[in-house]
Amino acid sequence: MAFIVFEGPDGAGKSSQALALSQQIESNGYPVILTREPGGTPLGESLRIALKSSARIEPLSGLFLFMAARCELVETVIRPALEKNIHVISDRFTASTIAYQGHGQGLDLAEITRMNHLACSSLTPDLTILLDIPVALIPSRKSDNTQDKFDMASSEFHNKVRQGYLSIARRQPAQWLVLDGTQSRQTLSDDIWEKIRPLL
Repeated sequence: MAFIVFEGPDGAGKSSQALALSQQIESNGYPVILTREPGGTPLGESLRIALKSSARIEPLSGLFLFMAARCELVETVIRPALEKNIHVISDRFTASTIAYQGHGQGLDLAEITRMNHLACSSLTPDLTILLDIPVALIPSRKSDNTQDKFDMASSEFHNKVRQGYLSIARRQPAQWLVLDGTQSRQTLSDDIWEKIRPLL
């Protein structure tokens, strides 16, 4: 069974492409579930509200909350689905924490990696799809009423996050697919399906 993750900034089209892929997989007769981070479980969704709010949360505190949501998602949703031969698609996973809390907020990358392994019991995606868009486009790709504190962060922060994502992808080329997120939805969907189909 395939475990597929979508990464990138909010506004890059992750949620739309994750949904489109899940529908395509299902239409081809394969069982699939679609989930998201933080979220996907009652605990995860409650933590999502806190983490996405405008309230100030210390970076290390936020890291622990993200990890708690991730551990719950892995143990109660992702791993059980894979064990039942169900494909899993997730909107964000471990690379988000490395990019945002590590490269963006400056937390120790080695510690984040260690915590990711602990929270996930070493579970890793079969493929991570990065929808990469220029930092300058991020504000225009998000409506004002859906922006959270990460969306409203400085261009310098978002540039660090973007470079963090790209550095991870360069180190793991076999496990990552980097696509130009400014392409049309259909072009992206076609490119993603071409890559995913052999994994099924």
